Amino acid sequence: MIKTVIIALLSAALTLGASIGAGQLRARQSGEAHHDAEPAKIETRKTRVINVPMIAEGRVQGYIVAQFSYTADGAALKALPTPPDAYLLDEAFRLLYADEKLDFRKLEKFDIAKMTAELRKRVGERMKSDAVRDIMVQEFNYVAMGDVRK
Repeated sequence: MIKTVIIALLSAALTLGASIGAGQLRARQSGEAHHDAEPAKIETRKTRVINVPMIAEGRVQGYIVAQFSYTADGAALKALPTPPDAYLLDEAFRLLYADEKLDFRKLEKFDIAKMTAELRKRVGERMKSDAVRDIMVQEFNYVAMGDVRK
């Protein structure tokens, strides 16, 4: 009878130990897999609309109306001292205003991909961060002075 009780207690202890060990192993493996598989949270933000004056022959001929959006790593955005919006809009204004090759009368020939790549590079340099991953154009139009409401 004592042998039976000892065998029963030994079996119960081994079963309990195996159960606890398997639970801890499973928790550790799922925690590592969950931690490794968790992607960075990407946020998309939209900037306000900017109006860039196009000057030719000594006077304003019209305006380029542009709006951008960008994707960025959420954690990196929170770590930045200022949001990228201001830098993005400033660089976009400078790029469009100073571009000698830009024929505002024929915007369909403007290389948008080149502009967004250059904007991303410039914003990254000024902010000293690669938080901004991609820049997209939401709106890009030319409005001649004759079409502007007075």
